[in-house]
Amino acid sequence: MEAVSYTAQWTAAARAAESERGDDALFDDPYARELAAPRGFELLEKYGGGGLREFIGIRTRYLDDAVTDALDGTGVRQVVLVAAGMDTRAFRLGWPPGVTVYEVDHEALVREKRARLERLGATARTERREVGADLAGEWLPRLEEAGFDRSRPVLWVAEGLFFFLTREQATGLLRLLRSASAPGSALATDFASEALLRSPFSRRFLEHLRADGTPWRFGTDEPEEFLAGSGWKAVEVKEPGEPGAGRGRWPYEVQPRERRGVARSWLVRAESAG
Repeated sequence: MEAVSYTAQWTAAARAAESERGDDALFDDPYARELAAPRGFELLEKYGGGGLREFIGIRTRYLDDAVTDALDGTGVRQVVLVAAGMDTRAFRLGWPPGVTVYEVDHEALVREKRARLERLGATARTERREVGADLAGEWLPRLEEAGFDRSRPVLWVAEGLFFFLTREQATGLLRLLRSASAPGSALATDFASEALLRSPFSRRFLEHLRADGTPWRFGTDEPEEFLAGSGWKAVEVKEPGEPGAGRGRWPYEVQPRERRGVARSWLVRAESAG
């Protein structure tokens, strides 16, 4: 598997660890442990300080809820998981009738994930379509070939993606998503703060990522402004530990937003602007 899939592996390991908490778990992903192989738990142990495990659990639940809320009582019946990795939402969430989930990622990862899920006997709970594509290239045509209709509203879910892009790439991707978004479309995603990328508390984690060929490059201290400059209007921005974003499960005190220079992670829901 390609180096970029290391991220998918340790993210799956964190989801498995959360799922195995029992009654206290924020969600249940019965496939995550197998999808984390071969190095997911090793890498999670290597990277896992500083609240990383907790953050992935909180982020997963937050985006689960964002998906459910976006589909409840709206006309959205297309969900696109951008850089889907080892995401199993199509297999574990409850879905209203008529929803199609598109999972976009590198072809090699898509094939490997399919093989593992088939061995596990997993059955999707809604229409699920795989899109093997390089997000650095022209991938929207591949998505449309799979049945995506840009004239209909869509929910884009980009989980754990923007860290790995440059600011220019992140802006370009958001504008690309906006260009394919009909009225009523939405976005659910997460960002790091720029301060987190400079924080001495993050240095060891970031050095490990860099050494493994998956460096974090982008963060923003003003997610609302960044989204607005890319054609999106933030409708909710939360930090881990706030109500609706893992309150009681985040090991650190949430700092007031007006305090500058604080290392933060952002959980975001947005709508297409204009």
